[in-house]
Amino acid sequence: MVCLFTPTCTSTTNEAAQVPAKPASATNETAKVPATEATPLAATTDTKVKTGSEKTAATKVKSDLKTEVSAKLNKGLPGNKLQVENKEGEIILKGTATSAEELKKAETLAKEVQGVKTVKVEAKVGTAKKQ
Repeated sequence: MVCLFTPTCTSTTNEAAQVPAKPASATNETAKVPATEATPLAATTDTKVKTGSEKTAATKVKSDLKTEVSAKLNKGLPGNKLQVENKEGEIILKGTATSAEELKKAETLAKEVQGVKTVKVEAKVGTAKKQ
């Protein structure tokens, strides 16, 4: 029997849930959950919700990864002048480092952060200007 969202519709699958009459809004919610007929509608709704959530989660992970790498560099190399970019898990280090050792350590620290796929060092070694 295909009967969606009508208060007068009865289904043999809902016989166990015999309760006093409910308002139409409550009846609609009940019809969505257990009945086989509602499965395609629920799948369509769930798909839309997941798509939006995945985009939000991906954006959050992307910004969190950049933040985590930056924090790790600031903790491991206080006062560094490196900028961090994240392109789908590929971390790019830009800016100026005071030494080759600083760049090597920055690369190592960035690779330690969970979620980092690769680290590309585009930063240059230069002298820090003291003012």
